[in-house]
Amino acid sequence: MQDKSKSFSIKNWSDDDKPREKLVQKGRSVLSDAELIAILIGSGSRAESAVELSKRILATVDNNLNELGRLSIKQLMTFKGIGEAKAVSITAALEIGRRRREEDAAKIDKIGSSQDVYHLLQPLLGDLEHEEFWILFLNNSNKVLHKAQLSKGGITGTLVDVRLVMKQTLEIGAVAIILAHNHPSGTLSPSAADKQITQKIKTASETLDVKVLDHLIITQKSYYSFADEKIL
Repeated sequence: MQDKSKSFSIKNWSDDDKPREKLVQKGRSVLSDAELIAILIGSGSRAESAVELSKRILATVDNNLNELGRLSIKQLMTFKGIGEAKAVSITAALEIGRRRREEDAAKIDKIGSSQDVYHLLQPLLGDLEHEEFWILFLNNSNKVLHKAQLSKGGITGTLVDVRLVMKQTLEIGAVAIILAHNHPSGTLSPSAADKQITQKIKTASETLDVKVLDHLIITQKSYYSFADEKIL
């Protein structure tokens, strides 16, 4: 009688089905997320292959790699077959991916659309479990002179000092600013408080002849632009 535990081993698969061999022979783009994670963890358990284990892990985060990246080492270790070493490997790989996005974002130095703002700030704000408020300071060519975190708060919200915004704007010599904050809940709709602080900063900026070009609400997957929605 065939040993069932052996049938789960990737070693017994054909080369076309083995993730490592598949990557070498056909390239990285043909591998599924589960297959890539299976390469990281190397092996599964007696009950399931590394690929099946990876699929099970991904299913718990709706197959969203960004959500997977938010899991802690301890949370990953709750899956049978994932010890500390495998959990560390997954976490390290996803952190490399996040830093890669950050490097790509750093290349954006001129704002031409709300999408540029999103690509610039999503790597910084998209995965956070608390709310942060950021500002981009621009010159008259919409080149980013500076970006700064203005405040950091709990998951329910954050406080913004309008006077500090104006002070930094004058010190940097910006002629325009773009506001941005994240919603850890994933909700894209602006709250009454979001609209209120936007209007307060806009009113204060007008007295200094500074334009508020936009205010973005950023989540893991998308964003909301006050300017695009014509409520600025």
